[in-house]
Amino acid sequence: MEIFVVLAGLALSYALWEAAGAFLVKQIRLPLLALLAINIAQIATTWFAGLAWGIVAGLICWPLLTSAVFISQGRKTTWKNVLTSLAVNVWITWLGCCAVALAHMDRGALMIALLVLMPVANDVGGWAAGVMFGKHPLAPKISPKKSWEGLAGSLALSVLVSWLFVGCVLQLSWAIITAVSLTAVVCSTGGDLIESVLKRKLGVKDMGSIFPGHGGMLDRLDSILMWAPLCYLIMVIA
Repeated sequence: MEIFVVLAGLALSYALWEAAGAFLVKQIRLPLLALLAINIAQIATTWFAGLAWGIVAGLICWPLLTSAVFISQGRKTTWKNVLTSLAVNVWITWLGCCAVALAHMDRGALMIALLVLMPVANDVGGWAAGVMFGKHPLAPKISPKKSWEGLAGSLALSVLVSWLFVGCVLQLSWAIITAVSLTAVVCSTGGDLIESVLKRKLGVKDMGSIFPGHGGMLDRLDSILMWAPLCYLIMVIA
């Protein structure tokens, strides 16, 4: 699991770098070095002391480190810079820490598999049903390719994967199977749509280009980040 934590830290750090570049298009300069330092501090604290202390670390480090950067910038700093910095920290680092907390649970490897499998099922089910049956746009002004038929496909495959993994592998109840499948679809689809709105506001096609033809790190992590806190909460309750 330590390897996963290191890889998660690298992926989230790269995602922060992508976000800083994307917001720079609109002349919003994020304190990138401060955000990277906060990211590492929160991830390390979450792994060694738990999610609650990881959040505390963020509450302490964010105002201290970002204020130092903003003060050094003087009049160049605006409230838009400050609030965007906080939003990016919560979106990428805080939600990412939930994935690290999942890895620290009993059967951590299975928890991480669940974290990744459900958004993949959502995407694959939505893509397949959308290609074959998609006729009614879900949110045409935000994401023209998404359809209600695709959403139904996402739900169908998510229920199947949840039953196979949560029910058969983790051996949890039908209540947990249902909660996982429904919540994963809502979070994964919502994560996609929220990032689509953000990209339209920023005027960028993708948040990055690390994956040729598939965009950047954030384009791959948007669903997982939104699903991570609910996945953690459900598994704690289970």
